[in-house]
Amino acid sequence: MTRYVIVGGGILGLAVAHRLRTDRPRDTVTVLEKESGWAAHQTGHNSGVIHAGVYYRPGSLKATLCRAGSASMVRFCAEQELPYEVCGKLIVAAEAAELPRLHALHERALANGLPVTLLNAIEAAEHEPHVAAVAALRVASTGIVDFGAVCRRLAELLAANGADLRRNTRVTGIHGVAGSHGRAGGVVVRTSTGEVTGDVLVNCAGLHADRIAALAGIDPPARIVPFRGEYHELVPQRRKLVRGLIYPVPDPQFPFLGVHLTRMIDGTVHAGPNAVLATAREGYSWRRFDPRDVWEQVGYSGLWALARRHYRYGLTEVTRSLSRRRFAASLARLVPELTEADIVPAGAGVRAQAVRPDGSLVDDFLIVETERQVHVLNAPSPAATSSFEIARHIVHRLPADR
Repeated sequence: MTRYVIVGGGILGLAVAHRLRTDRPRDTVTVLEKESGWAAHQTGHNSGVIHAGVYYRPGSLKATLCRAGSASMVRFCAEQELPYEVCGKLIVAAEAAELPRLHALHERALANGLPVTLLNAIEAAEHEPHVAAVAALRVASTGIVDFGAVCRRLAELLAANGADLRRNTRVTGIHGVAGSHGRAGGVVVRTSTGEVTGDVLVNCAGLHADRIAALAGIDPPARIVPFRGEYHELVPQRRKLVRGLIYPVPDPQFPFLGVHLTRMIDGTVHAGPNAVLATAREGYSWRRFDPRDVWEQVGYSGLWALARRHYRYGLTEVTRSLSRRRFAASLARLVPELTEADIVPAGAGVRAQAVRPDGSLVDDFLIVETERQVHVLNAPSPAATSSFEIARHIVHRLPADR
């Protein structure tokens, strides 16, 4: 019997636990979550989009696991009778200068094996009558869901299947245990509620993944830099302007997709997110300031290198964060009828973006393995979409049969 200890109760940690209980029912699984509820951070604050896998480099983990994960997520929701909808989306070229990027995205989507169609302005308007487009890419397999609800169902299934689920349990230390009598070594995890001993550790701590890795003696090849994404939503009387999902053509230099319009599974229409450097790893507003987090950021060479490379982009995002008029203007490029009066604030999320010491952004899922440990050090979007397949990928590589 192998004892698995998973740090992190977001969708990825719960999906790994679910896969372990499904594939290795004789083994034990313990999930440690520092908050009082599941999906408290990245998972519970995202846009609820089941991504198709359009944007990612063919052959990358993001590309392969997102495409498979989209199908897995839809299948799970159907089996568990959770609300979801495969509504498709439009990626819009609002002006002719964006056409080369749209066509390049079309080629990438085809290379990833996705059902996409290039549309002219008239065809785009058949899907979204209020959109402004010289052309658009229709992505048929994009969907929407409440990932928080998915996590709650996973927790219910895990509890019923014998997993040890521990909330309000903060990890404070990790050290290895030497093997004996022919057995491989294990790990002892110190927590705020006592010690947990396991044979294998899986770190799915999201915003704190690099810190957990460091506690376990790993020198992370990249550090988490938190970016806050702020959302607005359309006032009820203007929701009719958006039927589904409307995205701009993204700038390939950045991992952020630009502010977009998303009809949520509850019928509201969210707009955003932007991307500004957060002053705390859990900084969901400008008011949230964590001295330790800021000190670590200021002392990290990778952040300064990133800032030098992209300061103009950063200033634009800060301006949009501080000005609802600027935020609305970005939306009006997609749907010209939208004005500042049509949007109201709707919360924020924080993206755990891994940044290398040279300032480059880690653009794929980053998973670091040792003999008895797996550390997921970069798993922002589309990690929620891909969660079941990331879990399958991780579990397939984990040691077993102690």
